[in-house]
Amino acid sequence: MARETRHIVLTGATGKVAPLVARHLAAAGHRLTLTGRSVLRDRPPQGPNGTQGGLQPAPRRLVCDYDRPASLREAFSGADAVFVVTNDPSRPQHDQNIVRAALDCSVGHIVKLSAAAVRDPAANDLVTTWQRENEELIRSSGLPWTMLQPRSFMTHALAWAPGIRDNATTEALHPHSRNACIAPEDIAEVASLVLGDDTHHGRSYQLTGPEALSAEDQTRILAGLLGRPLTCRALSPSAARAAYLRRYPAALADALLASAERQAAGAKSATTETVARLTGRAPTTFAQWATAHLGRFTSGDRHV
Repeated sequence: MARETRHIVLTGATGKVAPLVARHLAAAGHRLTLTGRSVLRDRPPQGPNGTQGGLQPAPRRLVCDYDRPASLREAFSGADAVFVVTNDPSRPQHDQNIVRAALDCSVGHIVKLSAAAVRDPAANDLVTTWQRENEELIRSSGLPWTMLQPRSFMTHALAWAPGIRDNATTEALHPHSRNACIAPEDIAEVASLVLGDDTHHGRSYQLTGPEALSAEDQTRILAGLLGRPLTCRALSPSAARAAYLRRYPAALADALLASAERQAAGAKSATTETVARLTGRAPTTFAQWATAHLGRFTSGDRHV
């Protein structure tokens, strides 16, 4: 039986996951509104096989100010479901405004991209606390909801690309510690399946890859694929914090350090069968993901 066509709004449309979700939804013929806080490229999302999937009409693209509920109401008008992606713990009003706009527009379903750490009672860092609060905000709103709680994205390995190109090294705090990291493509496929589907209302799905890998494991896999030796260098906590501070505010850097300590204690090594159960296929391995993106480790072009 053909799946019902829905109007689905994707927030975070310039991020790592939402554009991949859009490809699946486009292939299924759903009507899309793509929103982000910055200008969106005017290119129709393609299906996973490179086709446009018969998407009619073309997706609507809106730049939204998440500090202004009116901006969000314009995006959410007539939506059957909204995929919620926020990334700034210093601005909790963004999730509050999204929920308020969804209520005002009688949105039928919210799917929230959260994090697996919310299930860990020992995880009390800034980011995890913020995600828990976001989940509770949605649960208590009265809107039908689904939570997606992934482990670390495999794309984090792309931060090593300059070091691999320049001096054949990767760097990590606690390089022996393991994380059941997941391909964003797998998160996106799950999201595309649950958005607007009432059989997933009130469910929280912890999403992982098929195995727990350390930075050293990932470095060995990349070395084999690239056909060159690579060295994984251990960072001290102070060096890791300095590296985080070059990219993030101090509070977020400290949250990432706390997260790394929990990983070193084994808190992120468990795997789930959720991706396979929902998609009907095995989750993507790190080797498979790295093979598909190998050019990004050898070229400075982030779109390779």
